[in-house]
Amino acid sequence: MKQAVFLDRDGVITQEPPYYACQLSQLELILKSAEGIRLLNESGFLVVLVSNQSGIARGYYEEEDAARFNQALAQKLAEEGAHIDAIYICPHHPEAKIEKYRLECDCRKPKPGMLKMAEEALEIDLKQSFMIGDKSIDLEAGKRAGCRTILVKTGYGHEEIQRSQIECGYIADDLCDAAEYILRQSNRVGEGV
Repeated sequence: MKQAVFLDRDGVITQEPPYYACQLSQLELILKSAEGIRLLNESGFLVVLVSNQSGIARGYYEEEDAARFNQALAQKLAEEGAHIDAIYICPHHPEAKIEKYRLECDCRKPKPGMLKMAEEALEIDLKQSFMIGDKSIDLEAGKRAGCRTILVKTGYGHEEIQRSQIECGYIADDLCDAAEYILRQSNRVGEGV
């Protein structure tokens, strides 16, 4: 079984735009996020993106737009020597404007469906894995899946800390800080694979 680090996208890897990111012009990496992913890659962790994309359900953009954005993200990370092993998105919302996406699914965070799909497809040991997010719904999905959880202060992270009592294993300044924490916990600092 493999260890994975699950990452929310907007606010963790990429800058959170004012609203739903789908245009390539909105793609901007958060400082040191590629470095954090590269550290995880070099230490043998699978890196899996899990992202609610309710903008699809709301009719703001199409699934193809989300796929193009994620492909551009993968290219930008590759230019920094980092990669994501798998990408899972949830296009659903219980109050969706687009009928085919209007459902109460198991994949929309805070439910753990995307993590469970990755567990099966990639042979991941969820209990030995981590979920990093900037919102309490990310942490809740991780907890429900049995992962250890980390909140980053980027994106909505600062607001989440002020708004509610956050229960997680670690509060990180950014994704790089979170990755360094994971490597310390896993005794993988400088190990490489």
